[in-house]
This record gives sequence, structure tokens and C-alpha cells, in this order.
Amino acid sequence: MSVIIPAYNSMPELTKCVTSVMEQTLGPDEIEIIAVDDGSTDGTGPELDRLARTCSHMRVVHQPNSGGAGGPRNTGLDLAGGDYVFFLDSDDYLGPDALRRMVAMADENRTDVVLGKMVSVGGRAVPTAVFSHNQSRTDIFSSAAYRTLGCWKLFRRSLIERLGLRFPPYRNCEDKPFTAAAYLNADGISVVADYDCYYSRNRQNGNNLTLTAADLVHRMDGTRLCFETVARYLEPGPRRDRIMRRHVEWELCGPLRALLPRESEQRAREYFYPQFRDWARSYVSDGLFRSLTPPDRLIVHLLRTDRFEDLMTVARNAKEDAARGNVVDKGRVYWSHPFFRDPDKAVPDDCFDVTDRIPVHHELAEAAWTGDGDVLRLTGHARIESLGPLQPTTRLILRPHGFRHPDIPVPAAVGTAPQTGDDPATGFTVDVDLRTVDAGAPLGDGLWDAYLDVRAQGISRTVRLRTTSTDTDGRRATPPRRELNADVRPGEPATARPIFTAHGHFSLEVRRTDAGAASPVTDVAWDPSRRATLVVSGRLDDEAGGPRPTALRAEADRGSVREVPLRYARDDSRSFTARMPVGKWRPGRWTLTLRTDAPGRRLPVPVTRELSGTRWFRASRLGRPYYAKPLRNGPRGALMLRVAPIRLVAAVRRRLG
Repeated sequence: MSVIIPAYNSMPELTKCVTSVMEQTLGPDEIEIIAVDDGSTDGTGPELDRLARTCSHMRVVHQPNSGGAGGPRNTGLDLAGGDYVFFLDSDDYLGPDALRRMVAMADENRTDVVLGKMVSVGGRAVPTAVFSHNQSRTDIFSSAAYRTLGCWKLFRRSLIERLGLRFPPYRNCEDKPFTAAAYLNADGISVVADYDCYYSRNRQNGNNLTLTAADLVHRMDGTRLCFETVARYLEPGPRRDRIMRRHVEWELCGPLRALLPRESEQRAREYFYPQFRDWARSYVSDGLFRSLTPPDRLIVHLLRTDRFEDLMTVARNAKEDAARGNVVDKGRVYWSHPFFRDPDKAVPDDCFDVTDRIPVHHELAEAAWTGDGDVLRLTGHARIESLGPLQPTTRLILRPHGFRHPDIPVPAAVGTAPQTGDDPATGFTVDVDLRTVDAGAPLGDGLWDAYLDVRAQGISRTVRLRTTSTDTDGRRATPPRRELNADVRPGEPATARPIFTAHGHFSLEVRRTDAGAASPVTDVAWDPSRRATLVVSGRLDDEAGGPRPTALRAEADRGSVREVPLRYARDDSRSFTARMPVGKWRPGRWTLTLRTDAPGRRLPVPVTRELSGTRWFRASRLGRPYYAKPLRNGPRGALMLRVAPIRLVAAVRRRLG
């Protein structure tokens, strides 16, 4: 792979930057370093030459100053020969294992772009949302990747060359169109979030380009190219609106508010304002307009209607007006801006409507079974920001996940739990009686997601019920499965299983246990040609009735699910086979069942004494060995597999006794 380092007057940070690449665990034979001295005058050039004499895989290019980072990056791209390209700014540095992890992620998942977790050094702002967890393969519509358009990422070089991508000659925002084009054409994006890959820092002398070229004039060309890039690769519609919104918020409205008032009125009116107005008219669809925050809606409205003086007033007073609070009127909440319902301004109410944006602060504090009954008690606290105590009409909503059934509302008792904090948050308690919760009927089979319909001052906001608290081991304390009493589900033994997802969201699963049902599975074995593939075979009983199995399901102890369909034989419609790859499963315990055509009903895949464990290597250059082995304590006799990486040192110690 090729690491490209543009450098201009980069001392003393440069030395740590380059040595952090030389010390990568990926190894010097796998990395070429291309450092481009862009006309430095502070000793950067001689230091690069000195470092190159210690590393045979480092190449230094000296060129006249180009005025920005794009020129030296383009020089590096023209010389790069690696399968992957990584852009590293000369004031930053890498964690020792960063490139190995990113290359392994790209190799294993065949992705074109890999984001490595960024870390702030000295207070420099870095993106965080996209790095909440590892993502093997995602895209810009399914993740927060598009929030970070800096080029400090791993790119597959064939993607760059196929698109003919190079950096424009701008001093600021030159990397955003480049990264946007790569994102919009990438065959998959990966995220390494469990390791500190990229350390971003400000220079001691304060001459970072983002600081010295921060004026509005340095941003306009890059912003224009961002809008044009998105319009080039995405057709009008919701997908384009979703991506374009990032640029409207961050490249149009944000800089306009913060920087336009600093300009002279003549320059603002004659040079900057026409460009902002053109972007608002050309790229902000009605659907995108409705998705914006009220402050941004107001700016776009004034641009569209060509009201320069009002726009400047809004920009100059943005900070003061942001703290003006809200007004409740006829079940809607509005931002109390001076223009709101001012007859001289005639701005539509929609520009100030914040009803669907007021933050809802809530937490599920406890979930527990009450006594010996079949009642699940949920307690916590909630509030709609600035709207005071909860109304008695606040309620829990059980919403079916993956099957059809009307939502089930459950009344909440408000004021029954301790208040939290200084704001008027009110406690709530909800008793979910599984015998009668569905309009007097028992709760049906399936997975039910829990939502909280929070109400205050006639305003209703529905949010996914969640908790942020964990136990001493870092896990969320979940109440155990509950065997439902016979009078709850006559003749249908079942279990109720509360679940917290990885993000803390709460769900309740009700499942028929089929304790006495015979499993149709006849054989469970590892595929001899692919050691990380489990093969499950079976045959339906000609005499037995009941639901027909349709898929092999694997469920992790933390909620992740994998499914593959059952393949029935053409010449024997009662015999089936399923092949379940386990090579990419996350470490943990996975329970195997057969999903049936009856909603919520599953049959266990039985434990077989003949099934042994298996081992494999993850498909990457430096793949780590993993193993899967059967456990004997699966629920209701179902097969449970434990998947985990092999600890090489421990394995060697065991082998040596």
C-alpha cells in the first residue's frame, strides 16, 4: 500500500508523523511512503531526506509551493503503486497497528474505503459518530460515514483511478469533493472503531491550513464542487436529499451564519450572497427543506425569496436568537424567533416549527418481573425538553418487529418514580401484564419493540425506549426469561424474554417453547471443504403436522441474528438442508433454531454428541485464527456455539503443558 504525506513547513511534527508509518506492524515490505515537500522553508525538506536515508521504502519529492495540500497529494497519487492509498497529514500520526487493521478490514470485506478511528490531540475536533462500533461493510446511507469528508482514510487505488479522482487546487475544502466522489462510487465502506488509528493534532506554530485558510473566500469553490459532485452521482429524490443535507447544513448554512457577517456589506451582497442563493435554489428540494432544523430552514427561505437584508439580520443575531426558547400553540411548538409571526416579515410558520425536534430525555431505569406473576414492570424517567412534567396520557407502546399486528398501547403511571436531575423530569411506571395486555388477550408470539409515547402540554413525542446504565461487568442488567403460567397460554407453553440491544434499546420476545416437539433435524456437521460452514440436514415427519420450518436461525446472546433459508430437495419435498457460514460471526454464544412459517414459533436444532469444534482463519493478509465449539447448555436443548478468537499465547502454553 502507499502512504502519501503532503508536507509544508511541518516541523517539528513531521518527524513523529513519518516515523509512525515506519513503525507500522503491517511491515515495511507492505508499505511505500511517498512524502512530498511542497516548497517548505523551515527544514521540512532536509528532514524528509534524512528520514528517507533510514528507510528504503520511502520516496521524497521536492516541488515548488502549490498553495494547498491538494497539489502534493496529487503528486503522490501519480507515483503511488500500492493496492491501497492512505493520506496522512504531516502534523498527524498513526497508531502502530492502524494500517494492518485497515488493510485487513478492506481485504476481508472487499470494501473500497476504510475509516480508522480518529483521536483528538490537543483539542482538535474529530468526528465521533461513525466510530461508535466496528462496521465490516456499510455505505453512506446506512452509517454516519458521510459526516466525515476529510481524506484521512484508506482508499482502494483502483477506485481512485477508475474515477480519475484528483484534488482541486483549493486551500480549504479541497478534500471534501474527493472523498464525496469516492464514497458515492465505493463498493462498500468499512469502519475500524475498536482501535485508535489516526491521531489528529494542531501544529505548535498554529499554521494548520484549516486555521490559516478559514475565511469564507477559501471555502466557496470547495463547497460549490461538493454540491456538483452529489448532483452528478445521485438522481433527485430522497437518497440525494439525505446526502445533500450534510452540505446544506455544514457548507452552506453554518459558514453563512458564522462567517458572512464578518465580510463587508458590499462584498457579502455582491460576491458571496449570489452564490449562497444559487445553491439554496438549485440543490434544496422541498423534501430536504422540511428535514432541516428551523434555523437552517429560515436561512434557506430567506435565500430562496431573495431577502438579503433580513438574511444578514438573522446571521448577525444567530447566537442570541438561538436561546430565545419556544412557544406552544394548538399542539405545535415553535421557535420564538423575532421573525415568528411578524406581519412585516411574513415568514411561514413552518420555518419555526420545532415540534418534531424537541429533545426527549428519557431512560429505562429498571425492568423486573413482579412477584410470581406474569407482569413485567418497567420504571424510569422522561421529559420533553422545556415542556414541564409528563401528562397522565403518557404510555408505553409495544410494536411488532418483523410481523403484522397493530401496536399495543400500555398506560403508564406518571410521577411514580423518583425525579432525576434539576429539570422537571417525571418518573413513570408501566406494568405489562402478559395475560391481558393485548386488549384483554395474552401477548402473542414474536419480538415486540418497546417505545415510549411521551406527552407534555398537549405535545406527543414517541421514542424508542432505552437504557444507558450497565452492571459492574459493563453489560445491561436484563431480567431473566420467564416461563409463562399455564393459565396465560392454555395448552401453549411459552417463554417471555426481555432483551436489551447493543444500543440499549428494550424489546420483549415471546416464543412458544415446544418443549415436547420432536426436532426434524437429522444431522449437524461441519462442511469438510469449508471448515467455517455448518451444515444442518433434516426431514419432516410424514405423520406430524404443525408449522413448516423455513430457515436456519442463529441468535447471539447480545441480540445479533443471522438466517439462511432451508433448501428442500426437488425430488423429496420433506427433506431439507441449510448451510450456515460462521466465519464472520462476532465473538459470543450463538443459539441455533429453525424458524417456521408460524409467526414467532421456532424449533430447536438439537445438540449432537458427534459435533466437534472447528477452527479457521479470517480471510485477510494477517488473519487471526478463530474457533467455534458446541456448548451443552443451550435453551430448551438447542445447539449453542461459542465463537471466539484463538489466543495464540495461551494455546501454545496449553500445548506445552
